[in-house]
Order: sequence, then C-alpha cells, then structure tokens
Amino acid sequence: MTNRQLAALETKKRLLEAGKCLICEKGLANTAIEEITAAAGVSKGTFYTYFNRKEDILFELSRSMFGEILEAAKEVEGDFIAKMQDYMVNFSGYIEQGGVKMAQEWVKNVVNPDLVENEFDRGKLKYDLKSVRDLIQFSVSQGMLRDSVPAQQLSEILVDLLYGQMLCWSMSGGVYSLRARTEDFCDFYLRELFQVYMNEEDM
Repeated sequence: MTNRQLAALETKKRLLEAGKCLICEKGLANTAIEEITAAAGVSKGTFYTYFNRKEDILFELSRSMFGEILEAAKEVEGDFIAKMQDYMVNFSGYIEQGGVKMAQEWVKNVVNPDLVENEFDRGKLKYDLKSVRDLIQFSVSQGMLRDSVPAQQLSEILVDLLYGQMLCWSMSGGVYSLRARTEDFCDFYLRELFQVYMNEEDM
C-alpha cells in the first residue's frame, strides 16, 4: 500500500471516529458535516471524497458497532437474561442515538432492500437474526440455556420485537425513548419468555 493510500485510510478513519463521537453525543439530526470535519481536522470538501452524506458515516460505523454490541453482550457478567438484555438495550440505544431519520432509513432499507447500495445494509435483517441466534447459541455452549432451546424461532421473535419497536418509535417521531422502551420489555417479559429453556441454577 502506498503512502497516499495509507494517508487516505487515516483520513477516513478520523472522519469516522469524529462522526461516531459527535453522533453518539448529539444524535444524527443535530450533528452537522462541518462539525465532523472540524473534529477530524479536515476540510468540508474532504468529507465528500469519502462520503456522500452524513448518514453514510452511520451506515459504515454500523458494520463494526453492531458486532461490538454482540461481543460486549457475551462478556456481560450474569446469566443469559443479563446478556440478552444488554444486547437488546444497546441495540435500541444505538438506533436512538442515530435519530429518527436514520431509523426511518433503516426501516425503508428492510422493506426495499433492492434500493440499498451497500451490501451490509441490504442484509441487515439477516445479520441481526444471526447475531441474536449467535448469542442464544453461545449461552447454550456456556450451560446457561438448555440444548432444546429453539434458537432460530426465538431469535426471530426478538428481532421482530426490536424492529417493531424501531418502526413504532420512528412513526412517533421519537417522542419517547426507544432504549427505555426496550428496557421495559426486557424487565417484564424476557425472563418469562426464556424461563422454560434456562438451566435451573440460572433461573
């Protein structure tokens, strides 16, 4: 790789890191491209060398962020319920940080995947189903859930719930906290949903 290519990768990395910090702090709607470029120490024109719009930063960050959310959930102390709650709440929290407009974009991409330019976002629903199933199967391997747990069906139920909550939150215009709504579901229903599949010492 040439010095020029290395410099380009470093510039893009700085833009992504600056965008991530600002979007997490202020939300997508309240973050301006000028703020991102200023934080990254580059000109506004440089931004358009790598991205067409600020939403593209969030899409690219998602490729690693949702993977990080899954891996962090596996490391959470406690039983399966604690791990799944951590995953679901942080999933919704990340969506909320991106803002209503971004959530609406994701909903549109799921409904019309052929209109999505990049492969990751076109397959986002499949990716999320695999992630939840992976966390369930990981918990089986750790002895927290019984081998008989229907991982595929339960992952579909939970992803349906996450996407349904995201859709309703988008339709409301973000008048309530998506993260808090997901916490409420986990507090009231998650253990009951999985109780029959949990090993006795983890119930």
